[in-house]
Amino acid sequence: MLMKVEGLTSHYGRIQALHGIDVEIAEGELVVLVGANGAGKTTLLRAISGVQPVSGGTISFEGQSIDGVSAGERVKRGISQVPEGRQMFGPMSVEDNLRLGAYTRAMKNIDEDMEAMYTMFPILKTKAKLASGNLSGGQQQMLAIARALMARPKLLLLDEPSMGLAPNLVEEIFEKIVELKKGGTTVFLVEQNAFAALKIADRGYVLETGRTILSDDAEKLLTNDQVKEAYLGL
Repeated sequence: MLMKVEGLTSHYGRIQALHGIDVEIAEGELVVLVGANGAGKTTLLRAISGVQPVSGGTISFEGQSIDGVSAGERVKRGISQVPEGRQMFGPMSVEDNLRLGAYTRAMKNIDEDMEAMYTMFPILKTKAKLASGNLSGGQQQMLAIARALMARPKLLLLDEPSMGLAPNLVEEIFEKIVELKKGGTTVFLVEQNAFAALKIADRGYVLETGRTILSDDAEKLLTNDQVKEAYLGL
C-alpha cells in the first residue's frame, strides 16, 4: 500500500470539514474521489499534501507515518499536488514554472526531465519563454501537471483538472492521466466530472459532507444506482 489514510479529521475553525476519512491507494493505481461541491475533496488532498492542518487520524506513506511532516518534506518523499485552479506563477515563464516544480531536487537531470515534459505536452515547448499567465486555460492545466511531475512524484494528487476546460481539452487531459498511470505513476484524482473520471479509474471513493459513503471498483460505482442518480445525471 503506497498511501493509507485512517480516521482523518480536519477543521476550519469550529467547522469540521472531514469526519474520519479512510482511504487506501496501492502503488500503480488510479483512484478517483468524487463528490459535490463542499464535500471536502480539496480539503482531503490538501491534508495529504501537508498544507491543511488535520485534527485527528493518521496518514501513512510507504509504510511510514507522515503526520507532522512539512509540505516540502512530503514533496521530497514523493507526494506532488496539482492544485485546483492551476495556480500558475503568472509573470514567470513556462520554463521557470517547470524548474520551480523541481525545487526539492538536486539540479541533476532537470533539463532532461523538462524535455520529457515538452514531449508529453508539445505546446509547452513552443510557449517555453512566454509568461505562464498568458497561456489558455488548457495550456495552464498542462503546465500545472508538468510542473508537479518535475518533482518525480510517487503519488500525484490531481484536483479538478477538467475545471473550466472545453470538452476536447478535457479529453486530452484525461488521456494524459491514463498515460501517466500506464507509465507507473500512482494517481489520486479529485474530479466533478464523475463519469469521465470513473471510466479511467481502477477504484473510486464517494465523499459526502466530509464522509466517505461509498468505495468500490470504478466499474461497479458506474453502475451503482446511488452514484448514477447523484453524480452521473442518470
